[in-house]
Formats: sequence, structure tokens, C-alpha cells
Amino acid sequence: MTCLPARTDKALGLVIDLDTCVGCHACVTACKGWNDQGYGVPLSDQDPYGAAPSGVFLNRVHSYQVQPEEAPPQIINFPRSCLHCADAPCVTVCPTGASYKRVEDGIVLVNEDACIGCGLCAWACPYGAREMDPTAGVMKKCTLCVDRIYNDTLPEEDRVPACVRTCPTGARHFGDLADPDSAVSQLVARRDGFALMEGQGTRPTNRDLPPRPKDRGAEAPPLTPIAGDPAGGFLGWLARMLEKF
Repeated sequence: MTCLPARTDKALGLVIDLDTCVGCHACVTACKGWNDQGYGVPLSDQDPYGAAPSGVFLNRVHSYQVQPEEAPPQIINFPRSCLHCADAPCVTVCPTGASYKRVEDGIVLVNEDACIGCGLCAWACPYGAREMDPTAGVMKKCTLCVDRIYNDTLPEEDRVPACVRTCPTGARHFGDLADPDSAVSQLVARRDGFALMEGQGTRPTNRDLPPRPKDRGAEAPPLTPIAGDPAGGFLGWLARMLEKF
């Protein structure tokens, strides 16, 4: 079985703001597009234009309706991908050493040349973050776009995971969560970020920021006219429609 490093120099990971994620799936599309090139075997699709299309994705977004206590129901959009755990069971269960955790940055990767497609890592992962690529016969997972974040040929602002770069609402953040002074660590501290399913003992690197209460609509001031917009214009119509809710 594969051993985990005793420590890593960094803990690169994602912080996802569940309050601002709108479930647009831009991160899913960007992830799929970037990982069809560069690192590893391209992600395959099965019968994409048929009656039952399916495919391999490293990032998915699930939407749930929740009912907070004494508050209106709300929709929570929850992105799901590898959490790059400190105690990653997908690594220790791998019989060939194909799954491993890097010392320099804490990223969990798969050496596809050594992967035999046994699926043990998928069974061990409590987050459902691994997918078998039936075309290639190997396991696939989020790489934090390792071939992108260290790519000196890209502009500096592009050296982040594709999902982070493309998020239109700024719900996804990337950085070193082992550094308490990093922007992501400070964001987690400020917003009471949490680790998913801590009881599993995997010590995930990624953090989620909880959604804010959505029961304060009555306290919001009424919409005011926008300068230059006639009362019968589109913005005027939109304001009247919103005032009905």
C-alpha cells in the first residue's frame, strides 16, 4: 500500500463560498475543458448525443433545497471535487502506488501509468470524488490544475485552477491553507469556514464557507429608480416586478 508523507511544505486547496455559488456550472465546464488537454488522459464521454449520455467529470455541482429553522427554504448549490485530504484514504488503499500525495504542495494525484483501474480508491473516498474513466481504464480526480498553476507561460492571473479562474461570482478561491496569513486562510477564519465531514478523520484541505441567512428580505430597502431609466423602461418594469415578492 502507498504511504502518505509525514508532512507537506504547503496545503494548496480550494475555499468555496456556498453563499455566492449560483450553480451556473461554469466551473464544471471549465474543468472539463482544461482537463481535455495537458495533464493525464483526456476525460471521455459515453454516448454524448444519445438517449443516455454520460461522461467523466472532476468537478460537479449539486443543488439542494434546505429548510433552515424559522426561515424560508433556500437553494444551496454545492460543488463537489477532490478535497486533497491530509490523511487521504484513497492514497493508503492504493495497491500500486498510483495514488500519491505530493510533499511540495499537498496535492493528491494519480499516476495513470501505474493505475490498474481496480477502483479501491473510489471505494475508500468518503466524498465520492473519484471517477473511473471507462475509455482509459484509469481513475480520474481533481488535480487542482497542477499543469496550470505552475505554468510560467501563462499570465500570473491565470495560474489558478480553471474552475477558480472562470467562476463568475467569485465563489471559488485558491491558495495555501497551511499558511495562516494567506488570503484563503484569513477568509476561512473570517467566515467560519468548515471542513466537510470532519468525523471521517481524513482532514480535508478544502474548506466551505457557510451560506448567510436569507430571511432578512423584509429589512431590505425598496428599490429606487436608476438615473436615466424612464418609468416605462426595462429597469422600471423589473423594479415593479421585484416589489411584488
